Amino acid sequence: MLHFRRLSSLAAAVVVMACTQGRAEPVDPTTLYDVSTEGTSTQVKVGEKGVFVLAIKSKEGAHVSDEAPLKLVLSGTQLTPAKEKLVLADSVAKKQAGQEFVDPRFEVPFQAAAAGKGMLEAKLTFFICSDDLCARQQKTFSIPVEVL
Repeated sequence: MLHFRRLSSLAAAVVVMACTQGRAEPVDPTTLYDVSTEGTSTQVKVGEKGVFVLAIKSKEGAHVSDEAPLKLVLSGTQLTPAKEKLVLADSVAKKQAGQEFVDPRFEVPFQAAAAGKGMLEAKLTFFICSDDLCARQQKTFSIPVEVL
């Protein structure tokens, strides 16, 4: 009888191992992309235009969904963006022939109202997808701009 219990425990262990093999740990969706505001004007003269730049760069095996909603909302203190609400169609990056997905890039002009310290606020919502998941992501950015 004791021998039978050991066999049952061994059999149970084999079944558990077989069920868990090949099952990957959950992926943290924030590791699947980078977001950059590099290229944004951080110094402009009163009355002149600067540009706000935001780019999403997906990593190997991931992409920004072109089916789920993407929303970028901009506002400014002493700065007025040319457009306050953007969607994927406003991206300056367009699909090339044979390209399945494209990483979005936004370039939005803004105008400086008065000298001093201005601030651009951006709230980004998008979905990052891989073979295993499609996850909603939200990022908020505050970019100081010196107005001369």
